[in-house]
Amino acid sequence: MLSINGTRLMERIHALGEIGKDAEGRRTRLAASDAEKEGRDLVAGWIREADLELVVDRIGNMFGIWQTEENRLEKPLMIGSHIDTVINAGQYDGCLGVIGGIEVIKTLRDAGIRTARPVVVGAFTNEEGVRYSPDMMGSLVYAGGMAVDEALATVGTDGTVLGEELKRTGYEGTVQPGFLQPEAFVELHIEQGPIMDVENVKIGAVENLQGIHWQRVTIQGAANHAGTTPTALRADAGLAAAKVNVFLRQLVEKSGGVATVGTIRLEPNAINVIPSGAVFTVDLRNPDKAKLEADEKALAGYFNELEQSDHVKISTERLTEFDPVLFDQGIVRTIEQAAAARGLSCRRMTSGAGQDAQMLARICPTAMIFVPSIGGISHNPREYTRDEDAVAGANVFLDVVRELAGGSY
Repeated sequence: MLSINGTRLMERIHALGEIGKDAEGRRTRLAASDAEKEGRDLVAGWIREADLELVVDRIGNMFGIWQTEENRLEKPLMIGSHIDTVINAGQYDGCLGVIGGIEVIKTLRDAGIRTARPVVVGAFTNEEGVRYSPDMMGSLVYAGGMAVDEALATVGTDGTVLGEELKRTGYEGTVQPGFLQPEAFVELHIEQGPIMDVENVKIGAVENLQGIHWQRVTIQGAANHAGTTPTALRADAGLAAAKVNVFLRQLVEKSGGVATVGTIRLEPNAINVIPSGAVFTVDLRNPDKAKLEADEKALAGYFNELEQSDHVKISTERLTEFDPVLFDQGIVRTIEQAAAARGLSCRRMTSGAGQDAQMLARICPTAMIFVPSIGGISHNPREYTRDEDAVAGANVFLDVVRELAGGSY
C-alpha cells in the first residue's frame, strides 16, 4: 500500500515549528508578521521542491498547484490549511494540513500516479484571527464571503494594515481569490480536543462544525472610591461583567453549547477604584443553529436585565457570525473507508473549532480528517500529536486524495 514519507513529514513539522520562537521559546507566527514570512518562505521552498506551481492570491493565500496537460481543464481537488498561529502556540495546528498536503502530492507524483483532476495544496492567510479580524479570513475571502479590498484594509491589533503588511513581507499576490474553483476540499487537522485521545480513536471523520458567534461587549458604570462607596450605591462595571460570565456558563450547560469570555479589560484598572468600564469578548458556539441563536437571544435579554439591576449601560459589537456547517457525507464516508482499509479505528466527529474547511464548504463539497491531540491540548506549547498518529492521518489523507482526484498508475 502506498504511503507517505513519515520521517520527512515530521522533520518538516518540527522545522516549521522552530520558526517564530522568542528567547523564552514562545512560538508566535501572527498573520503577515516577519515570523510568518519566514514560515511562508520555508513552505514556499517545499512547494517548489515538490515541483508544484506556486501562486499567491491578493489576500496572501499560497497555493501549490499540480496539474498536467491531460487534466488542467478539470476542476481541482483542493487540500490544505494554514501556518499562522496564536500567541505562544503549539506546532501542529494548521501546519499538519499544509505540510501533509505537500507530502501527499509529492508521494503521488513520485509513485507515478496520474490523477483525473489537478490537486492543489493551500496555506490560507490569517486563519487564527489574532492580529487581524475576522479569523479564517483568507479562506473566507477565497470563498467570496468577504471582499478582498475590505480584508486588505483591515487594521490589526498593533495598528498595522493587512494589505500593507502582506506587501511588505512579499506575499501580496496578483491573482484574485477564487481564481480556482475546487471540485472538493479536504483538510487534515489535529482534533484540538480530548475525545479521540480519551477513546483511543486514530482517525476522526469530521461530519460537521459548530456555529461560532463572537461579540465585543462594553459595560459602562461609574468609578468611585473602593473604600467609601457602599455596595448598594455602586455601578460596578467589573461586577456586571463577572455576572455575564457566570450567566453564560449556566446558559450553555442547558443548551449543550460552549461559551468563553476570552478577553477582558477594566477601566481605570486600579486596585482601589470601582471599575467604570469593562470591555470583554464573548465566544458562543453550538452545532445546532437554533440553539445558538436562542443562546444569543437569551444573552441579549440578560443584558437588558443587568442594565436595570446594576445601573450600568451595555453595548455590543458583532465580531464574527458563522453558522454551523454540515460537511459532505460522501467525503466523510470516503474517509471512513480509507481508515478501515488501513486498519485504523475511526469515528464521526464535530469540529468544535473554526476551520478553513467551513469557509470552503460555501463553494464545494468539503470534509475534514482529524488525528488525536494528546490531552486535548491546543493553542498551547504543550499541544502534541504522536508521530505515528500524524503519519497515520497523512496516509489516510493520501488515500482520500487519490480517490477523490481519480488517481491511477
